[in-house]
Amino acid sequence: MTERKPPGVSFETWVDRQIREAEARGEFADLPGAGRPMPGVTDTPYDELWWIKRKMAREGLSVLPPTLALRKEAEDALAAASVAPSERVVRRIVEDINAKIREVMFKPPPGPPLGLKPYDVDEIVREWRERRAG
Repeated sequence: MTERKPPGVSFETWVDRQIREAEARGEFADLPGAGRPMPGVTDTPYDELWWIKRKMAREGLSVLPPTLALRKEAEDALAAASVAPSERVVRRIVEDINAKIREVMFKPPPGPPLGLKPYDVDEIVREWRERRAG
């Protein structure tokens, strides 16, 4: 669209005409998702920031403060450790999350307090062994 709006023509009329002409040329005919509702938009109440949230999800961005994100990561790490295939993997998962927890304990980021302390690796390995045996 390189055409400029002619003087004396309202923007609405000018835009409507361009859309109508593009439809007549078939420029909207083969768009992906044509004729289908946008996924996830119709099932929820109206949220004017829906497109920002979808973009952030696509890009893998988080809106949680760092401490809350670490709490979630710690929870996920414990879940992963409970189904790990070997003791070595359990220890690596727990030691990795412990290192992150210690870092936040000594250099607190902005946001709510972490409220976590490093996990006892041997205790988690013992629980893992019990679940595997039983």
